[in-house]
Amino acid sequence: MNGLFCVAVHALIYLDKRGCMLSSEELAANICTNPARVRKVMARLKKAGLVATKTGNDGGYHLLCDPGEVTLDQVADALDVRFVEPAWHSGSGVDCGCLVASGMAGVMDGLFDDLDRRCRERLTQLTLSDLEKQLEQAAEGKEMTHGL
Repeated sequence: MNGLFCVAVHALIYLDKRGCMLSSEELAANICTNPARVRKVMARLKKAGLVATKTGNDGGYHLLCDPGEVTLDQVADALDVRFVEPAWHSGSGVDCGCLVASGMAGVMDGLFDDLDRRCRERLTQLTLSDLEKQLEQAAEGKEMTHGL
């Protein structure tokens, strides 16, 4: 899973739950990452119209969107991320007289493109609110088992 996507989803849900302006330092502390990484992600989310910013000592980020209307695919689009891509290609990719060595990179690229497309299709079915509900259900489950 793409790390920037994880930071973005975490930040958006945390902003919604808190319901107030939060600095990159406050977001980073909750996400368990550094503020520079948060600022990089939040700049892209701002460009996509998902958050607004305010500068100054009392500045930070706040949510502009309804979490029930924002799909995870929209978040991924804002970040221009791919979820499935090869880190390395086998074969040479050029015609070297061997069917496997010449063609495997292209075949694998097609496979990874298909897998990424299928992942994106699933993300169109999930909203930020869906993940918030999962968090709440998980918290309820912990409370129930914690008392045992």
